[in-house]
Amino acid sequence: MRDGKVRFTVCAGLLAAVTGFTGIATPAHAQSSYAQSSYTQLSHASSAAHTLTVANDPPDVYGRAAYLLDATTGEALLTGNAGRRMPVASLTKVMTAYVVLREADPADKVKIIREDVEYAENNDGSAADLRPGDRLAVGDLLYALMLPSGADAAHALARTYGPGIAGFTAKMNAAARELGLRDTKYLNADGLPTPKGQGGVSTAQDQAKLAEVALRDPRLEEVTSTRRHHVDRTEDHRAYTWTNTNGLLGSRGVIGLKTGFTRAAGYCLTFAADRDGHRLIGVILGERQSGRRFQTARALLNWAEDNMTADNMTEGHMTEGEAAA
Repeated sequence: MRDGKVRFTVCAGLLAAVTGFTGIATPAHAQSSYAQSSYTQLSHASSAAHTLTVANDPPDVYGRAAYLLDATTGEALLTGNAGRRMPVASLTKVMTAYVVLREADPADKVKIIREDVEYAENNDGSAADLRPGDRLAVGDLLYALMLPSGADAAHALARTYGPGIAGFTAKMNAAARELGLRDTKYLNADGLPTPKGQGGVSTAQDQAKLAEVALRDPRLEEVTSTRRHHVDRTEDHRAYTWTNTNGLLGSRGVIGLKTGFTRAAGYCLTFAADRDGHRLIGVILGERQSGRRFQTARALLNWAEDNMTADNMTEGHMTEGEAAA
């Protein structure tokens, strides 16, 4: 299906603070089921504390949902279908890392078992190529979880700190409730569909809020901003080298955060960058092209930085993105 882009002028008074996470209502022609949803609506949003004067149009944004937050001021700068529940694939692993760091010391050791490896293999998940019998530090397993998006690492961590997958998933959902992520429900620690074809769901705005909280931990920020991590061979484990799947790293100020993909979720991205004294956090869900999510995120960061002023907000635009596959 061809990409379709329609641009509208919207009211300059649309407001959405981080505490409210208010999205734009879906127009009647787009109110179908998730699988048939075909539009991402984007609008500028502002609060009184710090406002965005639109000096130029925002870049085109594709996918089923998008959200851009200035975490420093608490403003939603751009929002589209941001409150709509949908699969988020491996963005789930941000919550996995968050829960693990609340309970474990990075120096703790986890033994990899055959079940961890087979889980990734049998469910067509991305893997860190962990080897059964290896004993790895939690700190290193977080790199295995977040850089190559290892479902084997997610399984090992959840199995250990649940204890058990069901116990760990319950902790993830409890943490979501504590953080006010009302539209988020996890079914596992990795975001892969369950045998029944179901997967956990969240929203772009919930994932942005989670990212803001998770990145307050400098240990996680260090992991997500790393492009490559090497672990030397020891008597406990073989050598490993993991490369980050986040193609946005290397852009100015970018500190992560996480990529994701399943057929149901499409290509997803949570991204964060520090620009001009502001921490910007964005989420793109349901993209059809892997590389374009990074191009879009880079363009959104540049657009937000270019338009950050203390003036009143002027006329904005709303962009409808591509039709879903």
